[in-house]
Amino acid sequence: MKHFTGYMHGVNLGGWLSQCDHTKERYENFIVEKDIETIKSWGLDHIRVPVDYDLVEEKDGTYKEDGFGYIQRAIDWCGKYGLNMVLDLHRTFGYSFDEGHNEVGFFDNESYQERFYKLWEQFAERFGKYSDRLCFELLNEVTSKDYSDRWNRILTECIRRVRVFAPDIKILVGGYYNNSIMALKDLCEPYDENIIYNFHCYEPLIFTHQGAYWIKTMDRSFRMPFEVTYGEYLDNMKAQLEVPAEEISTFDPSEKIGIDYFELYFKEAIRVAEERDVCLYCGEYGVIELADPSDAYKWYDLISTCFDKYGIGRAAWTYKEMDFGLNVPEMDAVRKRL
Repeated sequence: MKHFTGYMHGVNLGGWLSQCDHTKERYENFIVEKDIETIKSWGLDHIRVPVDYDLVEEKDGTYKEDGFGYIQRAIDWCGKYGLNMVLDLHRTFGYSFDEGHNEVGFFDNESYQERFYKLWEQFAERFGKYSDRLCFELLNEVTSKDYSDRWNRILTECIRRVRVFAPDIKILVGGYYNNSIMALKDLCEPYDENIIYNFHCYEPLIFTHQGAYWIKTMDRSFRMPFEVTYGEYLDNMKAQLEVPAEEISTFDPSEKIGIDYFELYFKEAIRVAEERDVCLYCGEYGVIELADPSDAYKWYDLISTCFDKYGIGRAAWTYKEMDFGLNVPEMDAVRKRL
């Protein structure tokens, strides 16, 4: 399988230009140049920068030059410290992966879609010249499978328009169920040789999201170690989550979780990528700060072993805060190894 060279070991800058209060204070202070220097010192090769349309657009669609300036600043910092960058549109007008953002109508409204295309034309015209160290991610986490056909049509048209200004920049596309591995097979065939298939992985969710306040069925006091039996995983999932557990249930319930779990989980993505001759990239993966750091490290160690085996590039969620921060004091004991 092809490797996504230059994007093998990265971290997200969640909460900086996306999922935030969109104030100048946030843009200026949440991430500063020193943070980029720190990320480079960790031995990473790239950052993924989520941005919301609010950064660069008024509600009526008027562009905000200052917002584009913050993206340029990130690109310049990356150039200074020898990092590559993924520019990820995390939220567009009319659509967000988070229902709480009250963005609706995108997949049924051609004027919203046109606004999306125009924004990506702006990104491509302004930033396409950095194709040697920048790539584009069209939209974060399409949710419903019902959107699949419409999303394939939209992403194809968007890529066509981007190519006018940025003919060779790498473009990341992901599928429904929040960039699920299972959705990759339903993505349209790669538009050209510079398309990357993107997925997210927080599995097993019961471990990586233990105690998560945004999961309605989750007991906030629930905690669990990583290295327990598949049977214990199943029991905990049944008690805390309303999601299927197909992969977990295929294993002997008396055995402890191991690398075989991730091997099975990645199998479908690897098959699709090899069949279509595309690189694979995991744009988000991580463990909630509530987990024991030594257990979090064990999870990262296993999933990274599998990523490396198959040449899957990735960016951990996330560098700072956002419930998954890697630079919190609790991670001090394991960060160097991580």
